[in-house]
Amino acid sequence: IKFLPLFDRVLVERFTAETVTKGGIMLPEKSQGKVLQATVVAVGPGSVSQKGEIHPVSVKVGEKVLLPEYGGTKVVLDDKDYFLFRDADILGKYVE
Repeated sequence: IKFLPLFDRVLVERFTAETVTKGGIMLPEKSQGKVLQATVVAVGPGSVSQKGEIHPVSVKVGEKVLLPEYGGTKVVLDDKDYFLFRDADILGKYVE
């Protein structure tokens, strides 16, 4: 992807919503729920303090993160939907 977020912003790609239950029942779009997990696709260099120091972003490209239910800015790149969040808005990351 030829997109670099600025400052402390993080570009993520949400996981796709489950359309079928484990038992094989098709779910209507209304009951699928919002997908709150995503993969980090790109990160900005970090935020700049008043002293001019750069505070790096707390996540790295490829990590899986938990997003808030609301917020983020939708960005369409190469016909795919991505979302921009500030580093501080990301709730956590999954560790293996």
